[in-house]
Amino acid sequence: MSSIPVPPLDRRQAATAVLAAKKRTGVRWADLGKAIGMSTEWTTAALLGQHPLTDEQARTLGSVLDLDPAVVEALTLPPVRGKDVADTSEPLVYRLQEMVQVYGSTIHELVREEFGDGIVSAIDFELELERVPDPKGDRVRITLNGKFLPYRTW
Repeated sequence: MSSIPVPPLDRRQAATAVLAAKKRTGVRWADLGKAIGMSTEWTTAALLGQHPLTDEQARTLGSVLDLDPAVVEALTLPPVRGKDVADTSEPLVYRLQEMVQVYGSTIHELVREEFGDGIVSAIDFELELERVPDPKGDRVRITLNGKFLPYRTW
């Protein structure tokens, strides 16, 4: 009797396995970033499927999280990006989307006034998240740092 081949895992399945392993092990995102010498933010995005990991990074994180070899292999696959990946019904994601809806045109105008006609890159980009103590309740500072790319004329 032959066994039915099991298809390889995809990036979404790997992300689900990472979240379960993170909960099981109690490892923090920052510790995972340190394990591979990358930022907490980039490492988190990579483990959630937004960036590919090298074989070495995947093996290291697989060891830290005690992941199945199939999950480790899936972490090196091309990323899955776009609107179908983000759960816009999740309250924090929804609020970020709301911030862009309310302030997107303001940011656009201020960037255009300061830099000219163009865009802010999400490819040559860095994200930083930090806690800011405040007597009224701690705040979250989110820094989005992208290269300005002017529109080319020809």
